[in-house]
Amino acid sequence: MTHIDAGAELDPVHPVPLPASPSGRARGLSAAEVAQRVARGEVNDVPVRSSRSVREIVRANVFTRFNAIIGVLWLIMLFVAPFQDSLFGYVILANTGIGIIQEWRAKKTLDSLAVIGEAKPTVRRDGVAAEVSTSQIVLGDLIEIGPGDKIVVDGACVEADGLEIDESLLTGEADPVVKQAGDEVMSGSFVVAGGGAFTATKVGREAYAAQLAEEASRFTLVQSELRTGISTILKYVTWMMIPSAIGLVITQLVVKQNDFKGSVARTVGGIVPMVPEGLVLLTSVAFAIGVIRLGRQQCLVQELPAIEGLARVDTVCLDKTGTLTEGGMDVTEVRSLNGSDENYVRKVLGSLGESDPRPNASLQAIIDAYPDSEDWRCTESLPFSSARKYSGATFSEGNGEASTWLLGAPDVLLSDGDPALAETARLNEAGLRVLLLTRATKDLGDPAVAEGARPTALVVLEQRLRPDAADTLRYFAEQNVQAKVISGDNAVSVGAVAGKLGLSGAVVDARRLPTERAEMARSLDEGTVFGRVTPQQKRDMVGALQSNGHTVAMTGDGVNDVLALKDADIGVSMGSGSEATRAVAQIVLLNNSFATLPSVVAEGRRVIGNITRVATLFLVKTVYSVLLAILVVCWQVEYPFLPRHLTLLSTLTIGVPAFFLALAPNKERARPNFVRRVMRYSIPGGVIAAVATFVSYLIARHHYTGTGALAAETSAATLTLFLISMWVLAIIARPYTWWRITLVASMGGAFLVVLVVPWLQNFFALKLVGVTMPWIAVGIAAVAAAALEFTWRWVDRRIPA
Repeated sequence: MTHIDAGAELDPVHPVPLPASPSGRARGLSAAEVAQRVARGEVNDVPVRSSRSVREIVRANVFTRFNAIIGVLWLIMLFVAPFQDSLFGYVILANTGIGIIQEWRAKKTLDSLAVIGEAKPTVRRDGVAAEVSTSQIVLGDLIEIGPGDKIVVDGACVEADGLEIDESLLTGEADPVVKQAGDEVMSGSFVVAGGGAFTATKVGREAYAAQLAEEASRFTLVQSELRTGISTILKYVTWMMIPSAIGLVITQLVVKQNDFKGSVARTVGGIVPMVPEGLVLLTSVAFAIGVIRLGRQQCLVQELPAIEGLARVDTVCLDKTGTLTEGGMDVTEVRSLNGSDENYVRKVLGSLGESDPRPNASLQAIIDAYPDSEDWRCTESLPFSSARKYSGATFSEGNGEASTWLLGAPDVLLSDGDPALAETARLNEAGLRVLLLTRATKDLGDPAVAEGARPTALVVLEQRLRPDAADTLRYFAEQNVQAKVISGDNAVSVGAVAGKLGLSGAVVDARRLPTERAEMARSLDEGTVFGRVTPQQKRDMVGALQSNGHTVAMTGDGVNDVLALKDADIGVSMGSGSEATRAVAQIVLLNNSFATLPSVVAEGRRVIGNITRVATLFLVKTVYSVLLAILVVCWQVEYPFLPRHLTLLSTLTIGVPAFFLALAPNKERARPNFVRRVMRYSIPGGVIAAVATFVSYLIARHHYTGTGALAAETSAATLTLFLISMWVLAIIARPYTWWRITLVASMGGAFLVVLVVPWLQNFFALKLVGVTMPWIAVGIAAVAAAALEFTWRWVDRRIPA
């Protein structure tokens, strides 16, 4: 209801009333006053960041636990061994540089998209309203607000026109709070109905929401099974490395009486490959490139692993308006009821449209169809609310008579059994939206104003279907992702729209849904389309689906979707949606295209599937490195490799292939239990590779004698390990495509070049001696490859993922 403070505006810094305009409307600050506040630093300077700063990116990529380990070992090798044995350090430098550059590129993409998608509050200065960025608001600014607007700073209400604010994101209270002039408004809340203006009393880091979100506003992460799983794996690796490395150091430096530099080199050669140094890098790069690819499609990913999260979703809850249909509507006809005069009805509708300064899509269609009646004056208004499903206004007509009108949902405003409901149902079945115009007999401020209202006309609206909605729904159906349409509109009408888009299933009126969570979850599993859903019900429905084991994504664009978006596993907002929905969503579709969602799912599946592949590659190396160290300690022999050998092997069988595999297309459906799926392959693979390599090394030690024997032994062991690692790569690269076959063959060819070119032989200290031992090494590798093939196939059949 209207409550307009026609008095003066108060400056919170200098409590002297500022003059209002002659019309009684507060003028806001002058340009000079704004400049003074900027000079004093009284600006809303809280940084809005969609990503880490460049400094944080560099620190996160450089100062890691494993970089520290590798860095120390690299410095040691620079002093005690040839240049070739310190190559692994340069590889780490290159990897770190790639990680920094890719995340910096992703940051630029995120930041540029965030600027495009940033909502700009309307500030009144010198009596003129203009949009400014959030960071340009100063203390004492007069900020205008309407439905869907987020309160960006703390303030005191100056004007209120049926203003209702939802503070649930701050207080947990679900019911909107009616605000009057003088009431406090808190940043982080949002407008659900009505409009008004408030004066900024706290800006920047002093604002309530800024204090709550000081950490959350930084680079944040939704729950990521990939990141959590990799952290778990790295923790296990660290504990495996410590005793293995200590034993190796003692064996090579104390037990074996070799020269000091040679012992150090082989000790470092045993420790370095235990570290899966590229795994975290490739995960970050995969996410970063996903952000860049989606950014080109105008999709803002506000939290990086949201890409992964959407790929794991099995249920998508869709708001009809703005998601399946376009925002605009068209009035197709007006059907008079109870003998009402059609011209008079048009005049009422035109006046109702003019009475709301921030009309929703339905009212905007009425405004476009019917001009305002100049001789009618609005004396009181009731803005539309998703909770009550109607709006209203009181007019002083040209003849001096006063009348009160309501416009809203027929099944809410009419009593059961009213003849107009049957007509409404027929129109709804055709997919049309119907509003009822009624003349109220009670005052607009009466909570029971709808009771006894006289039906006057039905307003029939046609909704514009999004041309890409049907294809997107079909995509989700093919991917076994359930789609649930959850709308505040009439259930029959929503069901008809869903039917036009090829979405079949039971249509349910949400007013008949059970309130108990378990029973609601069962009803949701059985139904597909739900109408007359209140904002709180949307939130409850998301919770019920989650309680039944579903991973839920929620899409929407209106204030009635905010609570559900916040509680969903992944919230997706349209770029044209309200500021509040964009603020709580993890993904914002800036182009307002529902068809972008399959691209997000595809990126998520690419990241999950490919990181699972490359994680197996890295961890096979970690397992065989640890086991080789243990075998060396038990047998009291020299470690079979120098760092240069393992740098070559890692580059050809892991580093280069993993980079291409991590960024390749991958449409495999995302599956849970990342750690279990990776370890069930990497542990047997690593054990087979370690045992076969060590057997080959022991045979070579008996085969070769005299000067140069250690180099020949190392070459034979290296050949065995390379061939086994190539077979692991060949398995991981399946299913084969031309480029995957080319990739594997190129890595094999590169190793062959090293074996046949003399200066490369010398550089990597690799030279196969004789004929017998090299063929024995090949034979051992062939047996190990067969064992790998059998073991992994057995694991596939017997151990579920």
